[in-house]
Amino acid sequence: MSAEIVLTRHISSDAPRVLVVDGSRVVRQLIERVLKAELPNCVVIGCGSGAEARAALAEGVIDLVTTALRLPDMDGLELARLVRDGASQAYIPIVVVSGDVQERLVARTLSSDVTDYFDKSLGFDALAAFIRGYVRPTETVSGEVLYVEDSRVVALATRRMIEKVGFTVAHVVSVESALELLEAARAEGRAPGADLVLTDVNLKGELAGGDLLERIRNHFGYAKGELPVLVMTGDDNPASQAALLRAGANDLVHKPVEERLLINKLQFQLRVARRLREQAGTPA
Repeated sequence: MSAEIVLTRHISSDAPRVLVVDGSRVVRQLIERVLKAELPNCVVIGCGSGAEARAALAEGVIDLVTTALRLPDMDGLELARLVRDGASQAYIPIVVVSGDVQERLVARTLSSDVTDYFDKSLGFDALAAFIRGYVRPTETVSGEVLYVEDSRVVALATRRMIEKVGFTVAHVVSVESALELLEAARAEGRAPGADLVLTDVNLKGELAGGDLLERIRNHFGYAKGELPVLVMTGDDNPASQAALLRAGANDLVHKPVEERLLINKLQFQLRVARRLREQAGTPA
């Protein structure tokens, strides 16, 4: 089977085209239904196998690909690699949709060909909102990010990215300062004190990003849905990344930071956390 795929891409279009690859027809129909509700004008191209997906990719414009990890004729990661090999210029986001994403993340068996990943346990409505972040990014949001970064240059650039879409940012340069803010918020009845935490791993001072994560999950007792934590890291060591995920990181943001990916991850974690709080009957 030839691995060659020739991909084309439009300059502008009012109708985003999403390729949904899953061996289950029922799953494809579910995804299509919620996508149509979230993005009424999108074109959903359903494929039941890797071969069908390769044919669809060769025929025309695709804005985003979602794929299951297990396909009838190939692994979803193999399909992701074929998409990357065939896209000489255009970058097409590839989102893995699976029920065992967390296990794959911890084991670090998801390849760099994958743009992002979505756990089916969060529900298909959440998936539609997640995909919208790529094909129709939210222009403005309302949420507070506690941002921990000791590099002035990195912090300035990242803050601009985050604030540009409407987030407010409380920036501190150390874990110790972040903990003080979280303690003050709890003492004043404003817990947890932020909607999201974004922290670098390596920081000046006695405590690192991993220590902040540990304190948030264990000392404060905030669950992933109560206070999402995204960890920024330039460490490609699979063991180090797996340790952060096991310790309770909602997601990792690889450095150097890709703006669109960072914003989508922040927006998505904010939406999920608010939805969980609404279901629990607590204030959003």
